Amino acid sequence: MSLLLAPWTRLSLLVVLLVSAGACVVLYEPQRLLSRGWPPELPLGAGVLLFTAAYGLCTAAFVPRPLLNLAAGAVFGSAFGLVAAVGGTVLGAAVAFGLGRVLGQEALRPYLRGRWLLAADGQLNRHGFRSVLAVRIFPGVPFAAANYLAAVSRCGWLPFLLATALGTVPNTAAYVIAGASAASPGSPAFLVSSGFIALSAVVAGAVAWRKRHRLAPPASEAPAHRPRAVHPPVVTAAPHGP
Repeated sequence: MSLLLAPWTRLSLLVVLLVSAGACVVLYEPQRLLSRGWPPELPLGAGVLLFTAAYGLCTAAFVPRPLLNLAAGAVFGSAFGLVAAVGGTVLGAAVAFGLGRVLGQEALRPYLRGRWLLAADGQLNRHGFRSVLAVRIFPGVPFAAANYLAAVSRCGWLPFLLATALGTVPNTAAYVIAGASAASPGSPAFLVSSGFIALSAVVAGAVAWRKRHRLAPPASEAPAHRPRAVHPPVVTAAPHGP
């Protein structure tokens, strides 16, 4: 029983689950929704719920969110597509965070080394909500990688999920609207959403470049001065004076 609870046993189980999920994605090709659409016999509400669940599982298996966001807009339109995409985003983040926290945190924390990993871990430990919100608003860090890195850190559940729900809305909405209006590439909705996606990527790159020095872990301050060692006086047996 202790072997089953060992950290490396749980980490191996996490790896097997992720590989299996990735294989299922490759075999079943969820991106076919972009070309075939949602089965018309399903009611809209049931379709949104099923898509949300599938979205969450796919993001936990490293399926790119932009593809799923485009599919949500193309299948359900802007309003319902945004609901399904944001719901699936939060669900997928919760699944990945839970798996990483239960199966991987204990085994991986001792191996958090290197400038970038230590800095990211420190930011998530001290400023969980703010750090996750910044990662979600500015694209650049892969969604699944951010989920599992946050799980290995000591970031709390509530700050992580709340920041994910709030921070992913702007970029998700842009992709959903682009997917919903993809049939009319010259429409204002498509042009505005595509422009927002491009602009957010440029801004994210500029912010990351300017703030890159802040990712360095704080160096321990050296003491201003070292106290000089005081040596005891040398006592000899020689006589002092007559």
